[in-house]
Amino acid sequence: MRKNLTKREIVKKKPEIDNIFGSGTSFSCPGIKLRIAKNNLDLNRVIVIPVKHYGNAVQRNKIRRQIKEIWRLEKNNFISGFDFAFVVYNRKAVSHEQQKEQLTRLFKQAHLYQQDR
Repeated sequence: MRKNLTKREIVKKKPEIDNIFGSGTSFSCPGIKLRIAKNNLDLNRVIVIPVKHYGNAVQRNKIRRQIKEIWRLEKNNFISGFDFAFVVYNRKAVSHEQQKEQLTRLFKQAHLYQQDR
């Protein structure tokens, strides 16, 4: 398994991002909102968007790396064909384990796993 995301797995173009926010379904937990939209591809793609006033650049990049890593480790368990957009809000820092639990709960809430875990 690759230790990083491929270019095909990252959403970058504005029309694709607009599609996620325009037609996607929303799920949330404290500090994070997950938007999901079908992408008609055979793979899942991701984008992490910290809100405008989320700390400094170091903190924004750190949260991006953490969420992408959790998503990368879980992506083999997902049903394929979805775009994921994570919107991250300011809040008190939580540990990596707590963050993973929150995201796993969001994934289960969205029924993204191939079989119930």
